[in-house]
Amino acid sequence: MVVTAIHTLSCQNVSKRFGTVQALDAVSLHVAPGELVALLGPNGAGKSTLFQILTGLFVADSGEVEVLGADMARNPVAALAQLGVVFQQMALDLNLSVRANLRFHADLHGLPRRESSRRIDALLAHFGLLDVADTATRSLSGGNRRKVELLRALVHEPRLLLMDEATVGLDPASRTQLLDEVLQLVGNRGLGVLWATHLVSEAERAHRILVLDKGRLRFDGNAAQLCSEQKQASLEAAFLQLTGARTRPGIDDGKNT
Repeated sequence: MVVTAIHTLSCQNVSKRFGTVQALDAVSLHVAPGELVALLGPNGAGKSTLFQILTGLFVADSGEVEVLGADMARNPVAALAQLGVVFQQMALDLNLSVRANLRFHADLHGLPRRESSRRIDALLAHFGLLDVADTATRSLSGGNRRKVELLRALVHEPRLLLMDEATVGLDPASRTQLLDEVLQLVGNRGLGVLWATHLVSEAERAHRILVLDKGRLRFDGNAAQLCSEQKQASLEAAFLQLTGARTRPGIDDGKNT
């Protein structure tokens, strides 16, 4: 008997329309355990719409989304329990301490206090934030706030991590550090990660790259394959060639893209 492995994330023919705009058009993709997949696309490609569907904020017009085999439409509680999210826009309570932000999230997931305290302390120690655990979050640097958001997404020990333009506004060193830490989690925990970005330097380090353009999935493969298909020497040039993007994707101006 052949056993089919369950992907951490599976999307089949997902479509979403807003009035006359087809935001997503029959998008199919998957993320395997222990894999970081970069979702690259120009402005208006549909990345944000896709992430809103994956997190249950929007409902797809058609198609299926499964997280560890749990259908998002038929069994959303089981699906959402398996994923963690770092949104583009910060979602921390700046008046709470770092520890209080993490504890609140653990409470939402129904974790017993003793267990959540153990997990929170372990995460704070691993990410070098124990010394600021009881500090108001507003006093942290942008890079450390992003670390806290990552810890919050991990405290319930999800199998799938969604990173939605999570490094926008960070300096290059902080961006690199955050990506390093996520890649370490992928390797050590077998976490599946879908990382939406407009920065080619981030996509280059992914195991696989998806290119979304005008609501359609235009490419699924690695960087070398994309460069070869587009007959370009660099990933940035290949991306621009494929999508016809007018703006270079590798420049971070700190704005919503």
